[in-house]
Formats: sequence, C-alpha cells, structure tokens
Amino acid sequence: MKSLPHALSGQISDSDIRQLRIFKAVVECGGFSAAEVQLNISRSAISISMADLEQRLGLRLCQRGRAGFSLTAEGAQVHAATLQLLTSLEGFRTRVNAIHARLKGELNIGITDNLVTMQHMRITDSLARLKQRGPDVGINISMLPPNEIELRVLDGRLHIGVVPDLRTLAGLEYLPLYGETSQLYCSHTHPLFDANSVSSAQILQQDAVVPAYAQTAAIKAQYQPLKASATATDREGIAFLIMTGCYIGFLPTHFADRWVSQGKMRPLLREQMHYVTHYSAITRRGAPDNLILQTYLSELKQEESAGH
Repeated sequence: MKSLPHALSGQISDSDIRQLRIFKAVVECGGFSAAEVQLNISRSAISISMADLEQRLGLRLCQRGRAGFSLTAEGAQVHAATLQLLTSLEGFRTRVNAIHARLKGELNIGITDNLVTMQHMRITDSLARLKQRGPDVGINISMLPPNEIELRVLDGRLHIGVVPDLRTLAGLEYLPLYGETSQLYCSHTHPLFDANSVSSAQILQQDAVVPAYAQTAAIKAQYQPLKASATATDREGIAFLIMTGCYIGFLPTHFADRWVSQGKMRPLLREQMHYVTHYSAITRRGAPDNLILQTYLSELKQEESAGH
C-alpha cells in the first residue's frame, strides 16, 4: 500500500519557513499576483514555492484559477498555524536579542487611518529614533480598523497598535498619545462656502456625511442633530463626499488643512461644531519581554515628557 505523506515529518528547515512566509503573504494579499509586489519575487516563483509547500505538507492549501484565489479548509488551518509559528519565532528572536541587548528583529505596528498628518509626529519621530538605535530592526506597519488592531495585539500578531480611545479592554495596556481636534467642513462648491455668516439653522438643513465606524457617546452627540444623508467607513471617504459639494462633514483639522490652505474647504461654525478624539498606543498586558518593543515605548514616552 502506498503511504500518505506525513506533513513536516522531519525537521523544519529554513526553506520550510521561507515557504510558509510566502504562503502567509499570498493569503494576506488575496492571491499570487498581488503578492508579487510585497514579496518582490515573480508569480512563477510564488507558484513553485506554493506547490512545493503543498507537496511537503501533503495538503491542498488553496484554489487558484479563473474563479480567483481562495483557501481550502485545510489551507485555513495551516494559515492559522503559520501565524502562530511565525509569531513564536519572532518572540524567540527578540528574547535572544534581549540577552545580548541588541536591537535586531521586527516591530509590527497597527495604526488607524490618516494620522500621518498630525502636527505632533510622536509615532513617526519615535520610529525614526528606534531605527537610529537599531539599524537592523525591521518595521512593519499595518493600516487597520481599531477593533482589528486590538484583536491582533491581543493574539500577538502585532506588538503595538495606535487606536482611538473608544473602550478599555482588560488585556491591554494604554499609553495616551494624541488629542485630535475635528471640525465641520464644506467644500468650495458647496452653497455655504461663500456665505459671510452661517447659522446653526442653516447647518441643520444641509445634507451631511456621518461615519459608519465606532465613536464615543460624546462624539455621536455632535452628529445627532445633522441631516445624515450619507455614510463613510473612514475619514478619507468622508473627505471624498465633502469634496462633491453636496455634503458637509467632520474631519480632523490636521487632515483637512491641505484643502483649507488650497481654498477648497472651509470650517463651519468653528466655535460650536468641533470635538476631540483621544488616541493611545496599546500593547498586550503580560506579553513576553521584547527589547525592540520596550525601546519603542520608551521613545514614545520620551516624546510625551518632552512636551509633544
């Protein structure tokens, strides 16, 4: 009787790890073509690696063809196991690095959208100093919704995240970072743009775009009186709709400043229509020692003590 292959029956080699990293990238990118750019290798090389991995495991990991890319049930289980393995490998490397007090490894950070234009660049400046202290550190940034960042920090896929203060989870540590001011805006093609004065009654008559993502109760109260006629899943979507000239909407001032300076947007009722969103850096409570993460956190705290 012909025996079935035993998945990874021997030692796990560097080649196996490389193939698993390729598999992870293919899944995250949603197919071979999209993974080419991230991996910087050809689609044929990706295809060969995936075929070798499937042969090594004795499993069909994905469906690929005209219908598009999709994971098999076995592929989904292997993907979950791959994430655990790669996270454990990175944890091992950072622990060993801590013994030698060397910064060599990766920092995986998750950030919510549109924070890069903040005037006080605590995230950026701290990353720059981390890179100066550890030139060999690899920095991987994922732009994700807040709930996904929380989940990935809790399960170890991310070392640190930056999220708005919408709730407090028991398994996370919080380091306050920013207070982000948002104001109500219209575009240069909106009827209110050239008005000498704008009243609250006029504001309430205008079509408004409101966020389709979580907000605190205090912020929701700012939206409640508006005539909600459209929604957007992020601030860029809100900006798109404001720029149509058909809607008013709230945007962070640092994000909207580019259009205001070009004369393409103006704030409305600056004194009344505004709110502040607070952001924090989150890490997993009780996570294993990680010299790179601790160094980055110390740089963030240094920014805070410097008055930024």
